[in-house]
Amino acid sequence: MESYALKIILALFLPAALVVLFTRVTYHHVVGLVLTVALIAASVYAGYTHTWLLYTIDALSLTAGFYMAGRMRERTRQGQSQDRE
Repeated sequence: MESYALKIILALFLPAALVVLFTRVTYHHVVGLVLTVALIAASVYAGYTHTWLLYTIDALSLTAGFYMAGRMRERTRQGQSQDRE
C-alpha cells in the first residue's frame, strides 16, 4: 500500500511534468493539458485518488505545468524568430 505522503509528492510534480512532456511531443500546450487531464480523470475513475486534497494538488500542478508549457512555447517561438533575422 502506498503512503499518503508519496501520493502528495507525486501529485505536486507529476501532472506538471506530464503537461510539459505532452506539450513537447504535440507542439501545442492545450493538447498537452487535455491529455494530462484525461490521464488524471482515468486514474480518479480507477480509484487511485481518494481525497479532495489530492484533487486540489493535482489542479495546482496542472496549472503550473500549463504556465511552464506556455512560457516554453513562447521562448521557442522567440528563438526561432531571432534565428530567421
